[in-house]
Amino acid sequence: MSFLHDLKIALRSLARARTLWITVALTLALGIGANAAIFSVVRSVLLRPLANRDEDRLLYLRQSAPGLGNENTTFSVPEIQDLGRDLKTVTELGTVSAIDFSLVGLGTPREIHAAVVDGSYFEVMGLRAVAGRLLTTADDGPNAAGAAVLTYRFWTNTLHSDPGVIGKTVRLESSMGARPAVIVGVLEQSVPYPVETDLIANLVTSPHHLSATMVTGREHRMTEVFARLAPGATLEAARAELSTTHAAIVAAHPEVYKAADRYKINVTRIHDQINSRANTVLWVLFAAAGLLFVIACSNVANLVLARTVRRESELAVRSALGASTAALRRSLLAESLILCGSGALASLLIAAPMVSVLARYASRFSARTDDLTLDFSLVWFGIALALIAAVCLAFVPRLPSGSASQNFTLSNGVQRAVSGSSRRLRIFAVTQIAASFLLLIGACALMRILFVLEKTPPPFATANVLAFNLPVMTFGRTPQQVNDFYREVQRRVGNLPGVQQASQGFSTPWRDVRGLDINFMFAVDGAKRANGQDDLRARFRPISPGFFETLGMPLLEGRNFKDSDREGSERVVIVSKSVAQALFPGQSALNRDLRWTDGVIKFIGISGEPRRIIGVVPDLDDENIIPAPAMAVYQPLDEEQGWNGRLFVRTEHDPYSLVPLIARTIHQLDADQPVERASTLADIRAEVLTPDRLNAIVFGGFAGVALLISVVGVAGVLAFSVSGRTREFGIRMALGAPPRSILTDVLREGLIMAGIGVGAGVLLALVLPVVIGSYIAEVKIPGVLAFVGSALVILAAAIIASAVPAARAARVNAVEALRAE
Repeated sequence: MSFLHDLKIALRSLARARTLWITVALTLALGIGANAAIFSVVRSVLLRPLANRDEDRLLYLRQSAPGLGNENTTFSVPEIQDLGRDLKTVTELGTVSAIDFSLVGLGTPREIHAAVVDGSYFEVMGLRAVAGRLLTTADDGPNAAGAAVLTYRFWTNTLHSDPGVIGKTVRLESSMGARPAVIVGVLEQSVPYPVETDLIANLVTSPHHLSATMVTGREHRMTEVFARLAPGATLEAARAELSTTHAAIVAAHPEVYKAADRYKINVTRIHDQINSRANTVLWVLFAAAGLLFVIACSNVANLVLARTVRRESELAVRSALGASTAALRRSLLAESLILCGSGALASLLIAAPMVSVLARYASRFSARTDDLTLDFSLVWFGIALALIAAVCLAFVPRLPSGSASQNFTLSNGVQRAVSGSSRRLRIFAVTQIAASFLLLIGACALMRILFVLEKTPPPFATANVLAFNLPVMTFGRTPQQVNDFYREVQRRVGNLPGVQQASQGFSTPWRDVRGLDINFMFAVDGAKRANGQDDLRARFRPISPGFFETLGMPLLEGRNFKDSDREGSERVVIVSKSVAQALFPGQSALNRDLRWTDGVIKFIGISGEPRRIIGVVPDLDDENIIPAPAMAVYQPLDEEQGWNGRLFVRTEHDPYSLVPLIARTIHQLDADQPVERASTLADIRAEVLTPDRLNAIVFGGFAGVALLISVVGVAGVLAFSVSGRTREFGIRMALGAPPRSILTDVLREGLIMAGIGVGAGVLLALVLPVVIGSYIAEVKIPGVLAFVGSALVILAAAIIASAVPAARAARVNAVEALRAE
């Protein structure tokens, strides 16, 4: 019962020191809450086991060509066949190819992200069905019936977990044709790697995957490969065997695998591969949260110990009146428990909202953020740490003995307390400042990157240009009818009131990653090339007439495409300025003959016949936010097979007000035509910038909180110092020292602490990236601007933190200070 009495007294005592109570509770809440939130994300994304059976035996195979700047070339069918022959360390290979289908037969026709797989895929991946069945080897072959499996997310979110969809026949449309398929099952909830999909079908649903060009084309690469380790085999053994096999394949086909391209194969466990993008970001964020926790703990220790030292005279009086050491310890423990306990409980209110913010942030780097919730194990661990800290704070301070208290006076007691504790408190403050500097310098570097991205203008109009996805629908149409349909769509939309220009393109800038990444080798007759140098590579961009006008791009030379530039007429192209300058510096590129020389073109219906260059346009970098020189070749959409799929509309006024009218106009031509993802290019650009904004917001938030805690810590140290030096200040002022000198003295003390903290932070900021960079290549030393900006912010914060205690010191009444003696 005596300890309950101590708790009541402690509550009354802290009620009179509400500022201290609130500061300590908020500081601990931020430290514990931030760590609980980020650890919840780290545990869910990086540490949680996958749904795949025996995931430690599941491997991901990646082929790359560093010489071409391609980190993932994927695999072709002949490569997969050669690679999987007579393997000892791997039992089986599973293949998957990403593809977009238009899905007809399950409500409103829609474009979906899908994949086609071989019959071994699900067995290799170790996945199960939650309804129906999965695809097997019985679903392989050109004579198999079309079959498809729904992913769990699509089934639950879009189809509302309707069990009636099992057994339904749907139509899957792609640019190469339409095929029927029966929905045979629903896949269990799992990580959608390598791409997020709504539906997974067998190969027969994609006519292109059964074509001779796909089956025989060694350079026709569009397939990802997974493998399962044989019993008793190790990852190292599998790497060695697959590397040897791949080297033999490269050596056997030198005409395909050129030495300068440096083709190689990499083998990793699926868990490591899935986490590869998120690893660096989340561990750096976890380190930032750890720094914040260090700052919070040191600040709490600072404030609580300062309060304990100030109360030494009170404790001495109580000891002189007969209070035992145990009683004094209990009173300190009661206060510490209330302070730290309230902070730990408040962390529960902070951690849950932070998890939702961090989950959105992590979703940019990982597919494992679904249903992410707060991990209470770390919250309870944080609360336990807070309670342990409370006990330590109660038992660390030295208590006055009964004999010592007999000669104890208020002034000399405080003076001894200050001299005994000031150094420790300053160390705490310097630690906080150094940690805050590290967080600030990271936030400054990210904000500078964001500023550059935001302020760099795109090379084409974005504000009044709408982009639509119009996936190609071929069911019941000949290739010519397909082209005529989309040409009519462009004509009708272009004639709508409020529309200035309508055109079609191959891919939407910044958004269509797979389309934007397509580039081919080419050669131009009469161009001077160095001996032995390979042909150049350029982005492949089929477009319709009016495309450059829609995007506000001027023509530098020649003419634009016309409606007469189509199949059967002269083959023509327009090149970017970089192509013209690379091949014909100081000369005109017009009327030269350009030929696609890439080995892939013969597999996708593109002719290698000469094409006359009829125009030159400025570089249009549609991949990068900060525009770079762009080698690009544009050819008419109708010149060969139809590459329609993206509609661009330039409007006079508010673009979004025209979206319903445009959709209605297209549906009058075909009610089944999906019209999706309507967005201005400006909003697409803003969406692409979201990860950089989140980077700056998250790390800036951590840095801001750390700086706030540091300001409180510095102010607390100086306030404690001022209270202990009241007698000194009184004597100095009695001897004629002006208040300004007292003010300057205290401000200098704050700046010295800040300077030492910044110095320690600079050393850590120079050393840590070098140490961490040996393990994580993405970690670099921030620029000079980040160092200077962070230092100025810290020093300014130190001045602000020092201002209140300095002003208090300057107002010391000399008479009252000396009378206290």
